[in-house]
Amino acid sequence: MSQSKGVDVNIMGREFTVSCTDEERPGLINAVNFLDKKMRDIRDSGKIIGVERIAIMAALNLSHELLNAKSGNVDVGDIKRRISQMQDQIDDVCAKK
Repeated sequence: MSQSKGVDVNIMGREFTVSCTDEERPGLINAVNFLDKKMRDIRDSGKIIGVERIAIMAALNLSHELLNAKSGNVDVGDIKRRISQMQDQIDDVCAKK
C-alpha cells in the first residue's frame, strides 16, 4: 500500500485537501463527485439555504440511504425509477451521436 498524499478536491466551489493513498484516490474522487451532486441538488431545490445546512442535509440523506441499505429496507420502486432515469439519459446521449 502506498503512502498517503494530499489530494485537492472541490465541493460546491470550495477547495479541500484530503489525505488518501494512490489506491484510494479513484474512490475518493467518486465520493467527492457524488457528494457534490447531492449538495447541489439540495441547493437547487431552493428549500435549504447556506452551505453548512446543505452539507448537514446531504449527510442526513446519505446516512439514511446507507442505513436503509444495510438493514435491507431498500425502496425497490425508487431503485427502478433511478435505473429508468439513467437508461433514458443513456438513450438520449446515444441518440445524439
